[in-house]
Amino acid sequence: MTGPGSAKALQALVVDDEEHLARLVADYLAREGFTAQIALDGERALELAREQPPDVVILDLMLPGIDGVEVCRQLRTFTDAYVIMLTARAEEVDKLIGLAVGADDYLTKPFSPRELTARVKAMLRRPRGPRPTHSGGPVRQFGDLIIDPAAREALVGGNPVELTRLEFDLLDTLSAQPRVAFSRRQLVEHVWGDTWFGDEHIVDVHIVRLRRKLGDDAAHPRYVRTVRGVGYRMGPGA
Repeated sequence: MTGPGSAKALQALVVDDEEHLARLVADYLAREGFTAQIALDGERALELAREQPPDVVILDLMLPGIDGVEVCRQLRTFTDAYVIMLTARAEEVDKLIGLAVGADDYLTKPFSPRELTARVKAMLRRPRGPRPTHSGGPVRQFGDLIIDPAAREALVGGNPVELTRLEFDLLDTLSAQPRVAFSRRQLVEHVWGDTWFGDEHIVDVHIVRLRRKLGDDAAHPRYVRTVRGVGYRMGPGA
């Protein structure tokens, strides 16, 4: 992976309809060696992302026209760029909506541009593509759920389940040690890496998406169980 100061500058796309804020963030990223582009609306953001594929996208939730949630959904159809969602609202629902469509982290306005750049740099230290959480191993089965670590494939009732990289890495980590109750911090270190600088509750959001795709029920789980006061483990609820 290239980084600031290396031969090829990393590409950043800053998307915010507050132009002064977008330029401030872009300037901070430029000082760290990024080539930063600015978009003031969702349509332009998608155009720029297709023309010059970014390594990281700073994406405001509330945009004119196409909002940040839809932009993130569309980005995920053609790029694996890291996405940090910005929101002016403190309510958890906005944060969850952003992360549920594939954002990697969020920040609530107002925020420190230094904190933002620190989070960006921490994310970019993570390997792109599948993280080697476990080295293959035998196929695992939990009722109707079959997990093939080597093929990075999950099936429920014989039907393949489309999982994102992060969702599969979570499932891989949990299923490799099904009797172990993992804390959020432990899951972050396994899946996001020990340099992760964001909110550990990002785990909860991806678990919600994972359960939904597996057809699992948090109240009566068949596959991913919540361990109160700790985190999560594989196995049906008691």
